[in-house]
Amino acid sequence: MRPVIGIIGNAYELNDRYPVHAGGTMNSQAVAEVAGAMPLLIPADPRFVSVPELMAVCDGFLLTGGQPNVHPSEYGEAETPAHGRFDRARDAITLPLVRDCVAAGQPIFGICRGFQELNVALGGTLHPEIRELPGRMNHRMPPDAPLAEQFALRHAVHLVEGGVFHRLLRATEVMTNTLHGQGICKPAPRVIVEGRTDDGTPEAVRVEGAAGFALAVQWHPEWNAAEDPVSRALFGAFGAAAAGWAAAKRAPGGAKSG
Repeated sequence: MRPVIGIIGNAYELNDRYPVHAGGTMNSQAVAEVAGAMPLLIPADPRFVSVPELMAVCDGFLLTGGQPNVHPSEYGEAETPAHGRFDRARDAITLPLVRDCVAAGQPIFGICRGFQELNVALGGTLHPEIRELPGRMNHRMPPDAPLAEQFALRHAVHLVEGGVFHRLLRATEVMTNTLHGQGICKPAPRVIVEGRTDDGTPEAVRVEGAAGFALAVQWHPEWNAAEDPVSRALFGAFGAAAAGWAAAKRAPGGAKSG
C-alpha cells in the first residue's frame, strides 16, 4: 500500500459564489507519480478537520502554494494592503500542523506559501512584497502569460555546499521557477536557509534538528515534476520519507502522531 500524503487545499469561490476547497492537479500528479504516494486533498479549515486527525490519517504533508498569504498577526505585525488576501482557516490548520510534524518527525514539504508557513510556524517573519526591497528582483508570476511560460525555469538558486539540498540535488546551483510576492524577512530560529537567488532572497530551507523530512522551497517543483531532475529528487526524497513513516506506523509499537 502506498503511503498517504495530505495535500493542503485552498479555499476559493467557484464562479464567485460557490465556496470550494481545491488543489492544483499538478500537486496530486507529483505526489502520485514522483513521490509514489496516494494524494489526499485536505480541506484546510478547523471546522472540518483537526491536526491530530490529519496526522493519524496521513504519512506526510505537502504544504502547497496559494494566493492568500499568512496573516501578519501570526508573526507579530499589523495587517496592511501590501499583505494582500488571507486564508485564516488555512493558517489555523497549517501553522500548528508544521509545529506538530516537526516535533513528531512526520514528513512535511513546503512549497511557496508552504515555505512561508514553515518559517512563520517556527517563529520567523515575512516581507509583504519582495520586489519593493532595494536590489531585489520581481519574483512574481507573469500575470497574462501561458501556463508553460508562467512556470518556466527563470531564476538560479545557489545552494550551501555540503548542505541537505546540495547532497539531495547533487549541485550547488539549480534553475527554478520562483513565483512569489512575499518572502522570508527573519528566518525562524530553527529555519536554516540553504538556497538563495542572485538577489539574496531565501529560496530553500530546512528545519535544524528535525527528526524527519522538513524541507521547503520558494519555487514550484510540482510543475513538470516527472521530467525535471530537481523536482524528481525533491519529491522522490519526500515520498521515501513518507514511506518510511508509514512503515514505522505499521510496525509493532508504530510511529506516534498527533
